[in-house]
Amino acid sequence: MGNFKFGVSLRTVDSSFVGLCRRAEELGYDAISVPDHLGDGRPAPFPALVAAAAATSRPRVGTLVSNLPFYNVALFARDVANTHVLTGGRFELGLGSGHMKAEFDEAGLPWLKAADRIAYLRDGLAELRERLGANLPPLLIAGNSDGVLSLAASDADIVGFAGLRQAPGKPPGTFVLDPASDMDSRVAYFRSLAGDRDIEYNMLVQRVVVTDDRRAAAAEWQALTDPEPGVDELLEAPQLLLGTVDEIVTQLVERRERYGFSYITVFDSMMETLAPVVARLRGR
Repeated sequence: MGNFKFGVSLRTVDSSFVGLCRRAEELGYDAISVPDHLGDGRPAPFPALVAAAAATSRPRVGTLVSNLPFYNVALFARDVANTHVLTGGRFELGLGSGHMKAEFDEAGLPWLKAADRIAYLRDGLAELRERLGANLPPLLIAGNSDGVLSLAASDADIVGFAGLRQAPGKPPGTFVLDPASDMDSRVAYFRSLAGDRDIEYNMLVQRVVVTDDRRAAAAEWQALTDPEPGVDELLEAPQLLLGTVDEIVTQLVERRERYGFSYITVFDSMMETLAPVVARLRGR
C-alpha cells in the first residue's frame, strides 16, 4: 500500500489550460491527466500533455484514459513515443477499451461488442510493447469488467477504477455508481489475479463536496443522478468524497486500507476544493 498521490483530470482545452496546469502544481498535485473524448473543447490528448509538461516542472502527465480502439496502433505508438520524449519522461500512459458508442459513431469507427474491444486492447498493448520496448511509459489500465481488470492484473503498473456502470435501460453513456460492496468485489477480483505484483491503485473520484452535512451532499448527488444507490450507500462509496476536510482525510485513509486506493484523481472543477486534503495527505 503506497503513499498518497493526487492527480487532476483537465477535461477541456481553452485559454485557461496552461494556467490550470500551473495551479495544479502550486497546489501540490502529483499528476495532470486528460481524458480521450470527442466534442468541442475536448483535449487532443498528446499535444495537451506536451503543453502541460512544458508549463510545469514536477507533475507527471498522462491520459486517463486513451481509448485504444479509437486508434491504429502503429500510429498511436509513434505518438506515445514522441510524447514520452517531449514530456521529459514524465508521461504516464492510461489505456481503456472505450465505452461511449456515440463517440465511435461520430468518428465513423465500428462499435465492437465489449469482448472484441477488450481483445483489441489486449492485442494493441502487445503491439505497443513490441514497437516501444523499454521506451513504453508507465502503464495505467482502467476499467470495471473482468476482461479489462484481468489485463491490468498482468500488465499494468497502475490499475484505474471509476466504479461506474451503464444504467440498465438508459441511453448509452448514462452511468450509476457501484456501491461500496460492488467495489469490494471488483477490487477483490483484481487482487486475486494480480497476486503479489506491486501495482498502484487509482480511483477517479466523481464528486468532492466540503460540507458539514454529508447526508445532504449525498442526497443532492442522488437527486442529480439516480435513486439507486441510496443515501447511506452513497456515503460509503469511494467514488464520492463528502464531508469536512477532516472527514474526507479520514475517508481516504480508511479507503486506502480497505481498497488500496492511494492514487486519487479528481476532475478540474474539484481541484481547489480538494486542495486542503492534498496538503494534509500528499506523500503520507
